Order: sequence, then C-alpha cells, then structure tokens
Amino acid sequence: MLEQGQLESWDRESFFHPNTHLGQFVRKETPQVVMTGGEGVYVYDNKGSKLLDGFAGLYCVNIGYGRQPVIDAISKQAQELAYYHAYFGHGTEASITLSKMVLERAPKHMSKIYFGVSGSDANDTNIKLTWHYQNILGRHQKKKIISRWRAYHGSGLMSGSLTGLDAFHKKFDLPLPMVKHTVAPYYYRRPVELENLSEEEFSAYCAKELEALIAREGADSIAAMVAEPALGTGGLVPPPKGYWEAITPILNQNDILLIADEVVTGFGRLGSMFASPYYGLKPDFMTIAKGVTSAYLPLSGSLISGKVYDVLMQGTDENGPIGHGWTYSAHPICAAAGVANLKLIDEMNIVANTAEIGPYLLKELQSALGDHPNVGEIRGEGLLLAVELVEEKAGRKFLDSSKKIGPTLATKIRENGVIVRAMAQGDILGIAPPLCLNREEANIIVKAIHQAVTNYF
Repeated sequence: MLEQGQLESWDRESFFHPNTHLGQFVRKETPQVVMTGGEGVYVYDNKGSKLLDGFAGLYCVNIGYGRQPVIDAISKQAQELAYYHAYFGHGTEASITLSKMVLERAPKHMSKIYFGVSGSDANDTNIKLTWHYQNILGRHQKKKIISRWRAYHGSGLMSGSLTGLDAFHKKFDLPLPMVKHTVAPYYYRRPVELENLSEEEFSAYCAKELEALIAREGADSIAAMVAEPALGTGGLVPPPKGYWEAITPILNQNDILLIADEVVTGFGRLGSMFASPYYGLKPDFMTIAKGVTSAYLPLSGSLISGKVYDVLMQGTDENGPIGHGWTYSAHPICAAAGVANLKLIDEMNIVANTAEIGPYLLKELQSALGDHPNVGEIRGEGLLLAVELVEEKAGRKFLDSSKKIGPTLATKIRENGVIVRAMAQGDILGIAPPLCLNREEANIIVKAIHQAVTNYF
C-alpha cells in the first residue's frame, strides 16, 4: 500500500477533481481527503476518522457501505464474464434479470429500460429519444425542452443545459438554445412580491408561468419537460402543495412529454420505490442511476413508457435499427451489482425503513433547531432533508452568499463526526443518509448539526 505522503502528492499533481476549486487544491489551500473504507452508514478516511455519512456519498449509497452480497455478485460476474456489449440483441443473464427487476418495481405503464453509465448520459439519452419520437411522428419542429431553474440533471452538454444552476453554466456556453427554463417550485425562496401566497397559490403561480412560457415559445415547438419530482441539488425541496396537480394538465393539453428525473429519488429515497407514483405522475420517460446499484458500480437507466416505445419500434420498422448505443450499456458486472442491490433493498426493508425513519429525523431536526433565529426552514420528504440557514428568520432575509456560511458549517459538522453537504446557491445543509439509517444514527446526525449551528451563530 502506498505511503500516505506519496498518495497525497500524486493526488495534487495528477487528479482533476470534479466540483473543486482547482487552483486552491493544487496550491494546498483547500483540504485533501483520501477515503479508505466504509461499513453501514459510516466511512473512514486516511486520517483515521470515522464519519457518519449523512449524505450517502452523493445521495447514492442507499443500502449502506460494505454489503457482502453485492461485493460477491460483482466478483462472481467478473470471473464468469467481465464484459460483453448489448448491441444487436446481445444480452447477459445479469442485464436481462436487472431489466425485469427494475420494470417490476416501476410504474406499470413503463415498458423498457435502456442502460447507461451515469445520470447525465441517461438524461441525454432521454432527450435524444424524445427528438427521435417526435421526428418519427412527423413533428419535426418539436425540439425545445423545458426545464426549471435550480434543477439538476447532470453536467454534460445537454444534461448540463437542463440543469438550472449557475455553476454548471458559467463559462461553459450553456445552456444550449433549445433548453428553456421556468420558475423553480421552491416555496421558501419565492420572490418577495409573492410573500403572501399560500403554497397552493404559489403552485398556481408556477403553473401560470409555465403556461406563459409555452405560449411565448409555441406549444408546437416544445417536445418535452424534464423535472425532478422533488428538487435535489438545487436545495432538496419537496414540491409545494398542489404543484404537480397544476403542472401535469398543462403538459397533457399541449402534447408535451414528461421526463421524470428519478436519479436521486428512485429506489426508496422518499419512502416509496419511486417518486413519480408518490406524486401521482405518469411520465413518458424516467431517469434512474445512483440507487439502482447503490453506487457500488456506475449504472444508469432510461425507462421508456409503452406509448413512446411503440413509436420507437415504428421508427425501426421504417428506418432500420436505431442509431443509439454506448459501449458500456448494460455492462454485466454493473448489472450484477444492480441485481444484488435490488434484492438487498427488499430483504432489508429499505423502503419501509425510509418511510419510518425519514419523518423521525425531520421531527427531531425541527425539535432541535426549529426555533433557532438563523434557521429559516427545515424541510424534507423521506430521507431527503435540508436545513436552510438565514440572516433573519422573520421576513426570510438570506445570508450573504460570499461569506460561505453553509460550507463553513458543513465543515464544522464534519468535525463533529457527520458528513452533510452544503447545497448549491444558498446556505443549505443537505441531509440524505443511507436508507438503512436507524434512530440512534439519526440522533447522531441531529446532535452534530445542532452543535455546529448553535456554536456558530
């Protein structure tokens, strides 16, 4: 094993870290962390620290760390058949079995799954197939895609355009011109002129803004809307009351497809297997990743409704084989990890545990910090929760973002033995632990956050 000094030196010299201040990292002005192990909800670093991972990596290690059945499945598949492609009707036992297992858990109107490697490429696939679908039907002008500000759908060219966060656009020449953003369904951060609106009234406002955007662009030019059922990286925000009930009819009336991005919410995060049926949605596409393997190996998927797949089949009858594919699509080792992961999700009662422990954690956070003058809102659904910090609770006066109080507090919470994430575009502490979390571990999270917040302000 490499000496830590050598490893850390190579890290600074060679490794381009994502979402990192590159100059500060190379100049040793920012921390360097080398992770070395994990078990259950805990991870370990090279400094000997044992940390409760209150963000499940990047809200992806749903079953927790070190699960031997998944590790064994990966090893077994690697020994039997490390790789074969999925082109021209080829499959493996693992990829075929996982396809069946995912669709058994998905909404009944979903028909097929296309496998990729990341949520970003799955969203790109969904947009490409949306355009293909519209072209087969002769609707060649339907090319625009509606997304929402504060959304996160990836960081590729198209997926980064769909994302509605400044850092993913700035200096990258994004978003691409066919992507149009509408208002974020973020009630707590509603504009000051909407201060007196109820949640239902704010949802009606969001719907009216969507209708206005469609009217400006022309419904006959809009192919689809992509949306997270509940906002993830943009703040961990459940939709306001009545939001989806107001939005869905508008999409249906204007013949606009719905792409539900369930990369974060899929496989139990909200206390349901998927968020779409939880919120009453019937999407045309669903994007999955993260929880399908609990990130033991990279895998994503595009779930395609029967309505859309029938048209795609029509297209191949007219034009020949579909011209879309990835080398690593349905990689058998990744698929084997997915099969073992989904079996564990069932055996460990992960979904039921989330439905029970999520409200408990939310209640305990609200009890500990709900009256704090610098805690504006504590919100959540299942094990997707957030503590939003403010300058003053009264009047929703937000903190000066240049002071980076959210990241500072996340560091202090880590010093207390718990990892949370400072979310984008706001001083928001994100909490999304492994879904195997128990009450004792939930209390540890609450204590660490409470101590850091009360000591700071």
